[in-house]
Amino acid sequence: MDRPLASLPPWFQRWGVGAWLVVGMVLVVLGGVWLLATTSTIVAPLIVGAIIGAVGGAVVDRAERRGLPRAAGAALLTLALALLAVAVVAMVLGGITSQETHIDGSMSHAVDKVRDWLDDIGVGSASAAADEVKQAVPEIGRALLHGVVNGVSELASLVAFVGMTVFASFFLLKDGPGMGRWIEQHMGMRPDQARIVTGNIVRALRLYFLGMTIVGAFNAAIVAIGAAALGVPLPGTIAVVTFLASYIPIVGAWTAGIFVFALALADEGSSTALIMGLIVFLANGPLQQIVQPIAYGATLQLNPLVVFSVTIGAGALFGIAGLVLAAPLVSAAVRTRQDFTVLNAAPAQGGG
Repeated sequence: MDRPLASLPPWFQRWGVGAWLVVGMVLVVLGGVWLLATTSTIVAPLIVGAIIGAVGGAVVDRAERRGLPRAAGAALLTLALALLAVAVVAMVLGGITSQETHIDGSMSHAVDKVRDWLDDIGVGSASAAADEVKQAVPEIGRALLHGVVNGVSELASLVAFVGMTVFASFFLLKDGPGMGRWIEQHMGMRPDQARIVTGNIVRALRLYFLGMTIVGAFNAAIVAIGAAALGVPLPGTIAVVTFLASYIPIVGAWTAGIFVFALALADEGSSTALIMGLIVFLANGPLQQIVQPIAYGATLQLNPLVVFSVTIGAGALFGIAGLVLAAPLVSAAVRTRQDFTVLNAAPAQGGG
């Protein structure tokens, strides 16, 4: 027989309401994931533009205070970032294509070595497997090296993404302060509370990318010095690629590592490539732990383990956007809670 809700034990009522709140939160998260996946063509450039607007806005603000019109400052910064992206892409493609024939030959030599090792320990199918890998290497190499250039549809998508990102970045840099005030007026909060929320989000994004810059510069220095010491070609390109790839958390660093490993394998052989791979691992692993606590502790005021955990979790749910935005948003939420506590306590202290 049904019992009236009021007659249920209080703890049961609290647990029931809490369970429904959890279900609602899960549904909201799933809906957000679906919406982002459906609208990623438009949302992704807007997210990148918003990040550029928040971080680069400090440069435009400084230029405006020195007398440069905001529109001109936004245009110059957007143009500089676009030229930098083009230069990096040209460096990467040029570096890999210049070593294409060496990559195929060195990878075949490396496969032969692995086959000999496996034969020595009694793995009978090693020779057949090695022959299949060697036959596949040239095709894989050509697909990796020329697929982006020859894939018209992928190139068109990339051009559209870059164009929309440049468009969004320019207007967010130019009209950022006005947009911020409009958002604050429509947040449903008191003006002082709304300013705290938006200010902390922008501040966290800027400090997060400052921390990433410190970590990226450290990683780039370690990898570039190792490459130069081992005689790997294009150490300048390696340094630039490693540094810029660090702005995509976790994924970017290891993607740049693959690029460095391929260059080492192409020019110096499998032994040097393995040493280079170890250097990349140390730079992005144990050695990075020396710098991360200093960088993220001083900027985000978050433990590196918290940064890593929320980055991985949000990346699994929301992709690249989650990887980039999770840590600064968590930092902004923590800082906002602290500021709200101080703000709400101020009238009581004043009245006492």
